Amino acid sequence: MGSLRRYEVFLPLLFNDGSPVPETLLVETFRELRTEFAAASWETHTLRGEWESGGVVYNDNLTRFFVDVPDEPEHREFFKSLKETLKTRFQQLDVWITSHPIDVI
Repeated sequence: MGSLRRYEVFLPLLFNDGSPVPETLLVETFRELRTEFAAASWETHTLRGEWESGGVVYNDNLTRFFVDVPDEPEHREFFKSLKETLKTRFQQLDVWITSHPIDVI
């Protein structure tokens, strides 16, 4: 097995106005990842975060999806494109997607 990279997608459970994100949006996103990469994982416990932009403090309740894929440029491009889609879908100023190399034993 070649080099692998984990991509983690952090998505809100609440819109910025405090209303709940419909679960259908989360399921749609998860299925897109699973379809694209044949496997995906979804942590269902709530991750809490806080950040500031323009003097406004935002509190986040987040969920996390992740996939482990070969470390190839086309996968990075997929996630860069997905980020823009998710910003619109979830009505966010930004969507945090991280990646890091992994070693599977």
